[in-house]
Amino acid sequence: MAMGEIVRVGRGRYALPDQNRAREAAAAAGGVLSHLSAAVELGLPVLRPPDVIHVTVPRAAHRRPPPGVVLHRSDLPPGDHTRRATTVWRTLLDCAATLPFAQALAVADSALRQGLVDRGDLVPEAEHWRRPGAARVRRVAAAADGDAANPFESALRAALLDAGIAGFTPQLPVRLVTGATVYVDLGDRSRRIAIEADSFEHHGTRRALRDDCRRYDELVRAGWTVLRFAWEQVMGDPRWIANVVADVCALVDRHRNRTA
Repeated sequence: MAMGEIVRVGRGRYALPDQNRAREAAAAAGGVLSHLSAAVELGLPVLRPPDVIHVTVPRAAHRRPPPGVVLHRSDLPPGDHTRRATTVWRTLLDCAATLPFAQALAVADSALRQGLVDRGDLVPEAEHWRRPGAARVRRVAAAADGDAANPFESALRAALLDAGIAGFTPQLPVRLVTGATVYVDLGDRSRRIAIEADSFEHHGTRRALRDDCRRYDELVRAGWTVLRFAWEQVMGDPRWIANVVADVCALVDRHRNRTA
């Protein structure tokens, strides 16, 4: 194949050979990338990459999806999509309406963190959603926070919110005895509980271990209780995480009541 050659991927639709498979699948189906596939196309960090390609096509379209492609049928208004994918707003709302809470929250947090949507507009946009999943969309909009540093932290916060545990703020600043300020992944200032999302990718060297030990010891020195959770625990056992956090909150509350 010669460089720059155009490949026919559908009736009246063509693509460059270096385009990724997701884009080619959307073009072949006569639609645009949407849902989690659109989030990836738009550069939004996600909790898990999609295991299938999501494409939205017009309701009147009768094409069958090829293997690995899921078609969503909707007549998108012009302002809800570009040539390749749904817009950030439509993608965020589609994800909120259809994905599990942790994954949807990660997408919304990512859009806020990158400044692609405004926090003040999120709840009103959710209130105008009149399609299936409206309650899910409103829940994600109410919980979304652009201060979450990454999808891992969003999922950790989702585990707490799913269990009805409130009061934890993403990237909460804590002043140490040394005078330095650190930002804990999730913090409850009233209880002085810090929760850290620890990934081996960022903590798996001797230097990282040394720095982490100092950081966590300094938090304890400043009077904070520190809880650390790994990726596997957040993704595989969120109920256990919620139980641990709830029990520690109860212990702190009982101690505070005894000493009041």
